[in-house]
Amino acid sequence: MRSLIQRVKEAKVIVNNNIVGEINDGLLVFLAVGNDDNEEDINWLSQKIIQLRIFSNEEGKMNKSIQDINGSLLIVSQFTLFASTKKGNRPSFINSAPPEKAKALYEQFIEKCESLLQKKVERGIFGADMKVHLINDGPVTIWIDTKNKE
Repeated sequence: MRSLIQRVKEAKVIVNNNIVGEINDGLLVFLAVGNDDNEEDINWLSQKIIQLRIFSNEEGKMNKSIQDINGSLLIVSQFTLFASTKKGNRPSFINSAPPEKAKALYEQFIEKCESLLQKKVERGIFGADMKVHLINDGPVTIWIDTKNKE
């Protein structure tokens, strides 16, 4: 699994002119599922994101997690994080999981995050044409790939 995590002051996802997910003060997570991803990837990545200390403490140092600040989480599926641009100018997405598998693991990932956070997680709509609006806080943007744990 690959994720691009952005610390945000606010973020929302719009599908067909309707807001389908919206948060203030928290994390916007773009999530891609790869061909060989499984439940182990879900468990590792969800823990990593929930415990990631990228919010400022009283001294202005990044030392608090989303749990520490009682922040919100918005998760958006984005298979393009698996784009390969090694050959030519048209990206290849051969390493992205097929839609059926990707959707199932995306939903499981959201459920795991909700369990860890003990609150509802906002989301986009898998496979939809989404418009994402955000105000990045910092800016802080972090890339995590479960295949690069070490």
